[in-house]
Amino acid sequence: MRLSGLLAEEHTKISIASRIEEIDAAVTQAVDFAKQKGFSDDAIFGIDMAVREAVANAVKHGNCLDDRKSVDITLSDDSKSLKITIRDYGNGFSVEDVPDPRNPENLLKTDGRGILFMQNFVDVVEWHNHPDGGMYVKMVKNR
Repeated sequence: MRLSGLLAEEHTKISIASRIEEIDAAVTQAVDFAKQKGFSDDAIFGIDMAVREAVANAVKHGNCLDDRKSVDITLSDDSKSLKITIRDYGNGFSVEDVPDPRNPENLLKTDGRGILFMQNFVDVVEWHNHPDGGMYVKMVKNR
């Protein structure tokens, strides 16, 4: 059977323990996948930053550095965009409750910028509570 006009979606899955030292390896694998799919250097920089922030948040805030809990990353490329999903197994949160780091009272705080970074480095970012617990972040980087 021949399917004309349809391109197969390629994907990969990465799972790490919730340890700080695992973050770089996960980001490297995600960036390597994006490079293999032909994303530009500028896009790769944005993917690196967004994935790094999302995975770090999942490790530190989602799973609270509990290395018995994993962070699961799925990357899918369909020739139009790279779709990235990052899931933790923590208690979840509401993104609306995170203070805006651009507000004057938050400018000198050392945390709270990860969400803003993700929003600026990829084209779509969505946060969802997973029905089985924890959170997942869906990000899309268009070509």
